[in-house]
Amino acid sequence: MKSLLAVAAASAAFFAADASAQNFSLNPNFGSVSLTAGFTPDPYTVQILSGGNIDSSMTIGGNCRGTITDAPDFRLNYQAGSFDLFFSAISGGDTTLIINAPDGSWHCDDDSGGNLNPAIQFYGPMSGQYDIWIGSYSGGNHNATLRISELGF
Repeated sequence: MKSLLAVAAASAAFFAADASAQNFSLNPNFGSVSLTAGFTPDPYTVQILSGGNIDSSMTIGGNCRGTITDAPDFRLNYQAGSFDLFFSAISGGDTTLIINAPDGSWHCDDDSGGNLNPAIQFYGPMSGQYDIWIGSYSGGNHNATLRISELGF
């Protein structure tokens, strides 16, 4: 009986974490933009305050790290062309980047942009809604610049 209760408790914890995942139906904290392949200026930038009170490793899992908010920080509606799509964040603090792609897949990065900055590249990106969170690796908040580009990081 004890082992059955342990399995039930573990299952409940798994589904509770899954149910509290980030809510990309909420309005983004720092706005949104619609861009079409070949957009200018490139990079498109927006100022964001990183962080939040939700541990992304618990709600999204995988290799997602950092504290974030429930609502996305920013939303990109993108009409794809023949270019790759690059996202990065630049900050004086240790930030992370989490993106929910148009197909519902999650993409996360911690330091690929160098100097504790995250970066994610979509090869042959799809058209649609990209919801973006900039997290703080060890909590707190940091002023950050989100960069969206087709030319590179």
